[in-house]
Amino acid sequence: MAVNQASGFQADITNYIADETLPLARRQLVAYQFGDPLSLPEGMGTTYTATRYNRLPLPYAPLSEGVPPIGETMTIQQVTAVAQQWGDKVTITDVAELTIKHPLFKKATELTALQISETLERNTFVALMAGTQVNYVNSRGSRAALVAGDVLDTTTVIRTDAALETLGAPRFMGDEQTDTKIEANAGGKRASENPRAMPHYAALIHTLVVADFRQNATVVQAWTYSDLNRLYNYEAGEWSGIRFCKSNMVPSFTGVAALTVSASTTQTGTLTNGTGYYVQVTGSDTQNQYESRIYAVPNSATNATATGALQITTPNIVGYTFNVYVGTTSSPANLATSPQGPVSGPLQGQAVQLPANTTVFITGLGVAQTPPAAPAAGLTVYPTFVIGRGAYGQVKLKDVEYSYLSKADKSDPLNQQRIIGWKTYYGTILENVQFMARIESVSAYSATFG
Repeated sequence: MAVNQASGFQADITNYIADETLPLARRQLVAYQFGDPLSLPEGMGTTYTATRYNRLPLPYAPLSEGVPPIGETMTIQQVTAVAQQWGDKVTITDVAELTIKHPLFKKATELTALQISETLERNTFVALMAGTQVNYVNSRGSRAALVAGDVLDTTTVIRTDAALETLGAPRFMGDEQTDTKIEANAGGKRASENPRAMPHYAALIHTLVVADFRQNATVVQAWTYSDLNRLYNYEAGEWSGIRFCKSNMVPSFTGVAALTVSASTTQTGTLTNGTGYYVQVTGSDTQNQYESRIYAVPNSATNATATGALQITTPNIVGYTFNVYVGTTSSPANLATSPQGPVSGPLQGQAVQLPANTTVFITGLGVAQTPPAAPAAGLTVYPTFVIGRGAYGQVKLKDVEYSYLSKADKSDPLNQQRIIGWKTYYGTILENVQFMARIESVSAYSATFG
């Protein structure tokens, strides 16, 4: 008996593709919004300078009759930021637009909008890492001194809050020179006693660190009561006058053992023959481009030979590119130069964005740049940023501009390309590093299951 099976008619089957595309993983964007909005006028260069007039010292003693005081000298402090142009584009061919089921031009527009906001968020976190006030959990002395179990605790949070208040860091919805008297028409209460108007600092905290902090019973109780009074997107709760906003875009730093460095006998370079050099490697995830894998510096230097070059093989890890630093001390402060680096752009010839599992030749000292401090091998460290009002600002020279090029022109006479692009000119300025602090801790949790 003849039996007609489906396998004999595969050529007549149309594959089904759903009309709706699948959602992307969510990014919790919180850092950019807390920066003061600042404008840099056109025609005034790219450097924004902010000036602060310092307080006058208080008089030491009362006046003598008829004798004028010596007087005080006024002093100022200035901070600067340089606006930079950021942008990107997506190019689609006319054939792709004609033959693909989903509307590529529309999808490219949606993805570009996400890329803009995530770029501004990432850049803000990178700028905040330049803050100089750091508390390490359990009073450890450095990032490298943190050990497993050093999770975020209430003592460190209270210590950070107290330090900021002692320095006089202004608070959001702050009470600086305002609301200092009891209001007669408020039943003996201040207006600020409304929980939504209470002065507070804000904290930008990694989602895994939030999980550590929730293990404290006192914090759980406080956050239960504060659930009704949330002010910000992704706010987890309030503790010790700090409102914690969680984000999965907070950077992290994982310590990794040092890699093997050797002298090159084939590549020529400018390293001094017979001089010992220390080489450090960092790995950047290809999505956010954070330098998140920090390889230790080898215990001993590697001597350059007559060819003037060293070599190293980048780790074989998917989803990462690598940077190489070199110096004559165990704290390299320069990028290396390398023929394997970019062939164009602002970092041309520098040992950056190097692919995995690749032999890289180190030919000289590149631009000055300091790698992130390495945690102990096997540990991942997460910063929590505690910020006051006026800690940082977003300097805007030119707002975000979109380009939708979908018509024929001299460079594309047959209209074979569709280009969606964007650009902006801005920079993040640390207005006062005393108005912000960073807590560094490890976590008992990870983003893996099982």
